[in-house]
Amino acid sequence: MKDQSNPVEDVANEAVNLLWNLCESSSQAVSLFNKSGLLDVVVQCLERHSHNVELAISAAHCLHTVTEDNPELLSNTNTAILGALEKLLLSSQPEMAHTLLRTLAAGTLWNFKTTLPAARQAQTLNAIVATLSLCLDLDSGVLIPDLRQAEEAHHRIPSPVTDAEQQAAVQPVEEEMGEEEEAPTKKNGKTLMVDTDVSDLLPRGKEELREATALLTAQQTSLEIIVNMCCSDDPSDDEWEEESSSDESDMGPDGLCDGVSNLMSPLCLSAEVQGALINHSIPEKVLKKTAFPRQEATNVCRENPSWRGLTKRMQRVQSRALTCLHSILSTMDAELLGGEAALQGAAHHLSSLVFGAEEIPKDEEFLEAVISAMRSLLQIIASKNISQCMTPQQLMSLSEVATRCDVVSVRVNAVAILGITGSTLAKEKGTAETLQMIGNALLQVATKDSDLVVNGEALDALFDVFADGEEAETAAKIISLLPALKTLQPVFKAKIRKEGRGKYSHQQLCVLDNIKINLRRFIGYLEKVVTK
Repeated sequence: MKDQSNPVEDVANEAVNLLWNLCESSSQAVSLFNKSGLLDVVVQCLERHSHNVELAISAAHCLHTVTEDNPELLSNTNTAILGALEKLLLSSQPEMAHTLLRTLAAGTLWNFKTTLPAARQAQTLNAIVATLSLCLDLDSGVLIPDLRQAEEAHHRIPSPVTDAEQQAAVQPVEEEMGEEEEAPTKKNGKTLMVDTDVSDLLPRGKEELREATALLTAQQTSLEIIVNMCCSDDPSDDEWEEESSSDESDMGPDGLCDGVSNLMSPLCLSAEVQGALINHSIPEKVLKKTAFPRQEATNVCRENPSWRGLTKRMQRVQSRALTCLHSILSTMDAELLGGEAALQGAAHHLSSLVFGAEEIPKDEEFLEAVISAMRSLLQIIASKNISQCMTPQQLMSLSEVATRCDVVSVRVNAVAILGITGSTLAKEKGTAETLQMIGNALLQVATKDSDLVVNGEALDALFDVFADGEEAETAAKIISLLPALKTLQPVFKAKIRKEGRGKYSHQQLCVLDNIKINLRRFIGYLEKVVTK
């Protein structure tokens, strides 16, 4: 490559990139990383940030990956490593590459949280959240058009590199960026990314595109870090054993097992983390990022082949923001989020995202993120007896789209939303007709969906909707709910017995076991109220 100022560091950059990718995809590679004493070497590369930001970013990505859920490595932490990360967090270079660098350092420090000295924990937490907050303040809708304009101005200046040379260098990268796909995976409830970033392959003449890519990567990473801050670890197997309701003595006062609600209890969030997120207005900033990308930014990206891949990146930032909003709603008290007015405003916003166009967006990544956020918000609104802005007809149309989606979590959240809406309507007068519509939809899913977890969620939603009230009793009679559930009961039990052990996790089986018991109890309840 031309303009190589330090060939040794360029080779080091490639080596650290390779190391990062290996550790991201292989637990064996992480184990070897721990044993090989590579942590200090990667930190040395990180400390080159003032001289070689590309090398430092590769090192920061690598550190962020290898410190995730890696107690063996964290036990070898020393004050020099923490000092290097904290020093980087306090740097102030304005370039987007440095913004990305600071964001990755913040994520790595969060991974190190259990090893921090007690006296420094509050200060470090505040610095981490402040870094994420500043990153989210940046408006990609303005900055990306500005960077594209700067690139055009830059290209008007004659370059010693010929057009043919530049085209030959850019073409493979353009094609790869245009086709890149990236899907989030989960580990202990936390968001883990399979990275397909090719920004390090961009030729050095594409500095503005590098900056734009770094900006979007930094914002996506910031949102993922906040999700991880909001997530508690999964309960151990022993805890799940304790929650299992095979013993029917755990019945609640209404005759239904309370194990399901315990398993679905909100995530834990410490007062210190919650306070830091609120003090830096993180919920408001995350909500702002859930908006669709600005037309000006998407237009300039579509107009130029080498920028086209950024459109997908902007959409991904929106989806991560929606996932982040779901985590915040699941962990924070409604009053801390701004009370009734703020919740209704958020509901109107989510409604506009889903129902604002002529048809509901079908992109799976967007749909999965928006429907999980909507479920969390509707649960809070229902618990506070706040009127919701989405009509039952709108929610039915969303459910119809969701039930055709291949992503199981989308279908689960869709039926849960119907359950929340139906249980709220059951308390009101004159809603029997709408309850019939919701009940029929839930019965269809409980009977016909191919996934047991979705079947179970639909049954659980039916319990909520038809548990009490004259309107619910009327609707239950009209849709013949009792005979339908009696027919379904042996089929559901047989599916658990036949498919459950090999296909579903212990946690899922525990929930399904509770639902199976609740179904029998609910049938008993219906026999008393519907046939009277």
